[in-house]
Amino acid sequence: MPAPEVTVIIAAFDAMPYVSRSVGSVLRQTLGADRIELIAVDDGSTDGTADELDRLAERVPLMRVIHQPNSGGPAGPRNLGLDRATGRYVFFLDADDHLGPEALERMVAAADENGSDVVLGRIVGEGGRRAPGSMFRRNQPRTDVFASRVYWTLNPMKLFRRELIDRLRLRFDTGLSIGEDQPFVATAYLEAAAISVVADHDCVHWVAREDGNNITAQEHGARTRVDLFRKMTGLVAAHAPAGPGRDTLMHRHYAIELRDAVLQLSREPQRELRDKLLHELADLVALHWTEGLAARLPAVVRLRCHLIRRRLLGELLTLVRWELDRGAASYGITTLAAAAAAGPELRIENGRAYALYPYFRDSALGIPDDCYDITTELSVRHRVDSARIDATGLRLAGHARIHRISPRDVTTGLILRKRGTDTEHRLPVRHTPTPGLGADEDGGLYAYDLAGYDVTVDLATLTPGVWDLSLAVGAQGIVKEARLGSSRADSVTTATTTLVTEAGTAVALYTTKPYGNLSLDVGENRHRVRPHLRVTGAEWSADTPATLVVKGRCSLADRPRGALTIVAEGADGAEEHTPVEPASSDGTFTAQIPCTTPGERELTLRLTTATGQWSVPVPPQPSLNPARWRRLGLPWYAKPLPGRDALTLRVGRVELLKAVRKRLTRR
Repeated sequence: MPAPEVTVIIAAFDAMPYVSRSVGSVLRQTLGADRIELIAVDDGSTDGTADELDRLAERVPLMRVIHQPNSGGPAGPRNLGLDRATGRYVFFLDADDHLGPEALERMVAAADENGSDVVLGRIVGEGGRRAPGSMFRRNQPRTDVFASRVYWTLNPMKLFRRELIDRLRLRFDTGLSIGEDQPFVATAYLEAAAISVVADHDCVHWVAREDGNNITAQEHGARTRVDLFRKMTGLVAAHAPAGPGRDTLMHRHYAIELRDAVLQLSREPQRELRDKLLHELADLVALHWTEGLAARLPAVVRLRCHLIRRRLLGELLTLVRWELDRGAASYGITTLAAAAAAGPELRIENGRAYALYPYFRDSALGIPDDCYDITTELSVRHRVDSARIDATGLRLAGHARIHRISPRDVTTGLILRKRGTDTEHRLPVRHTPTPGLGADEDGGLYAYDLAGYDVTVDLATLTPGVWDLSLAVGAQGIVKEARLGSSRADSVTTATTTLVTEAGTAVALYTTKPYGNLSLDVGENRHRVRPHLRVTGAEWSADTPATLVVKGRCSLADRPRGALTIVAEGADGAEEHTPVEPASSDGTFTAQIPCTTPGERELTLRLTTATGQWSVPVPPQPSLNPARWRRLGLPWYAKPLPGRDALTLRVGRVELLKAVRKRLTRR
């Protein structure tokens, strides 16, 4: 029997009734049960989990159940499963959770197509469990820990190439009672040839158990949290040289593991042990502290690190209580409180925003303002409500505001930046009222009643190139930029709109991938005019002699009036133009082409402006027979000529003597 594609390892301890659904989700994979090896390790369960696993295995040839005494955590059972794995890939699934039906098929395909050693499938939470999301905003065929947000999820529910695991001799750290998966996953990330992200399918369902016994929901002690922070920062320092890359990875541990360590420190009843652990944390924080790291951290994390480094235990505990009172929540299972964190009050000074965390400008402590400066953390919330473009201009309307900054002294403007250059145009907008905007946010504390904008872009001012559209949203001296278009009203289409201006310049308004931001293509850099010109057929008029009826479509959104014609060009270069005016909103047209001029004429659909010209041939019509009519009592004809790239007609008077000879010859 060939080796399985994937070995799924389930470490189970007292997981009833969840384990039945977990195993069932593996057996129902579209990859096929015959391509999956399932190893379930019962870690000394006492609630019937062991019997349930044995019952399920009786019906599944490729499912093996291993029983062992309780080891105290998932590391040992996972390692035992790894020792027995034979699949090309390995996937770790917690007994509480379950897979989406196509999860393994999609992840294996991503790994095979991209040569990836690790594949992340989108995680969704169930029962109130919070799942990581920043790394799943789009599919990523090949990425790494520095070019994406994958490092912010270090749980092991991912697809790993077993060759990588064996080569690195990766195993879960049985010495860690919490976060035992982090060294395993982080090392695999850092050593992987490539990492893939499958974001367009719900691959892993994270379930919050009703009894609250998910391992990540348990408090553990301050010592274990400090040890985990030490372990992970040391691992990062060993794998990534000092610099921006290392700072990027350290950010995750200073923001999450350090915070959780401080939380547990605040719950430690022994003052002597608290002091000892605080000193250990102070040394660890200082060991890897850089200005680059500080610049990446949110202000509250900088404040936390400042208090730790100065060993200010009382002030640190005050900050923890302040956060708890406002419902700060942890990554994964909620650790601090179930409610979403309420933001601090703000002070706006000289174009900077300061959060009024504890001890702001306390004269005795002298904590730097930088520990409270959240200006870079403020987000712009915006929406495009209207985007209309024609041959004269682009008109945009919507609203934009800086979250938690009331729009007083508003200075919002539109920015057009020419991609690949330093060229930019800044246009003022007309500020419009937006009564009630934001009333359903932040308890209605902030009013955004003048956040609307209305602006028109004169297309004639733009030179050829791709122009990206952004807003510089300003209020109370604070200015934040945001690319425009990712948020839009339902009435605003994402379809590309292409037109030709009165000056003869091709312009396309389109949305970029994957985020849907707005850009203007001036001069056919990416969006061509010619595909918008199409002839669908030609036939002789049933009512008007010597008239060819040409049908087609011009799908341009706009063009100069009279610029579109059917051109009949003779061998001597002489041209006859018949204007074409689409009669419906979809651009379809019917043109009546008189064919009375003697000679050969090649037919073309042409858009002509003062500065440019676009043409498509009227295609040959194999079923078009010659036309015959009489003029002044004499017979005339028009017939298509074979072997031409465009429909070419020969028009002439029938020579009676030749016609008689041909008729006699046929007899």
